[in-house]
Amino acid sequence: MNQNNHVKIEVADPSALGLLGLAIVTFVASANKFGIVSGVSLVVPWAIFLGAFVQLIACLNDIKHNNVFGTTAFGGYAFFWFGMGMSWMIQLGVFGEGMKAAADPKAYGFVFLGYLIFSLYMTIGAIETNKTLLVIFILIDLLFIGLSGMTFGIAPHFMHNLAATSEFLIALASFYGSAANVLNKTFGREFLPLGKPLGIFKK
Repeated sequence: MNQNNHVKIEVADPSALGLLGLAIVTFVASANKFGIVSGVSLVVPWAIFLGAFVQLIACLNDIKHNNVFGTTAFGGYAFFWFGMGMSWMIQLGVFGEGMKAAADPKAYGFVFLGYLIFSLYMTIGAIETNKTLLVIFILIDLLFIGLSGMTFGIAPHFMHNLAATSEFLIALASFYGSAANVLNKTFGREFLPLGKPLGIFKK
């Protein structure tokens, strides 16, 4: 007789870890935009390890949960931070003076515009997750509007301030989201509310 044994492997929800990575990297990057931290040399490690690798780990674990939204969100932003880290290294001359001299900062504008499009449709998806994530995605939209405008020279002072403020608020909201995911799971109850989905698109 043939017997099929099914083994269920439970994987922890990676949201708390992914949001922590987002919180740390945006906290550091906003300090740079506000002029509290000068230069990006010491922003690069946090972009790569917290912004990129931590969110990539969260992405790979959301794949195991069959969570398309979480996989796409954490994966998409993980590779954004990989790209930003490498771009900053190019501008710092890490890969040689030739690459540094050939770098055109306007390329950032098209990256930011592309990520704005990505973030807008992810914001629609976030409506049916929880209100904390929805707030984070709205702030991400504002961040990419600010970054795009700043790079293309559209009201650069206003757009710079919009980007800096949005990024700082993303950090605060992501810290809260990470804490809520950790504490709610640890205590087995709603210790910190994440906010119910709006229920606009789902029955």
